[in-house]
This record gives sequence, structure tokens and C-alpha cells, in this order.
Amino acid sequence: MCALTDQSGVHQIDAVGLVCPLPILRFKKRTRGLPSGTQVEFLADDPSGRKDMQALCEVTGHRIEWIREEEAGVLRYRIRLA
Repeated sequence: MCALTDQSGVHQIDAVGLVCPLPILRFKKRTRGLPSGTQVEFLADDPSGRKDMQALCEVTGHRIEWIREEEAGVLRYRIRLA
């Protein structure tokens, strides 16, 4: 499922079911061109996803505001774009 929605100013990117490197590639593609400060909710269930997202944010300057564990091993990230 591929979703980019704008609900109350928060973009949502669904990468559930994708495995490395596809979740990070989807995040990068869908956030390209969005203004600095944009909030993004990113959903993924790839086991290496947390480490990959932290590495991406270190390189790009994006900030992970929180990570919540949901059912079925899905992690929901709130990220503020640099």
C-alpha cells in the first residue's frame, strides 16, 4: 500500500510490508520537495528500519520526534524534516 496523505498538516507515508532498502527509498522519494519543518508520519515494519531511519536522519538533519510501536510489529515514526 502506498499512501501519502495530508491530515491536519501531517504527511503520512506507509511502507509496511517493504523490506530494506525500500522503506527508506520510499521515505526519501515522498519527502523530496516538502518544506523544512514539515511533519511526516512514517509507518514501517522492516526489522532494520529503526536503525536505517536513525542513520538517514543523522545524515539529512531530519529529527525523529517519537517512535511508537503498534500491532503486528509496525513502528510509527513522527519525523520533522530539516
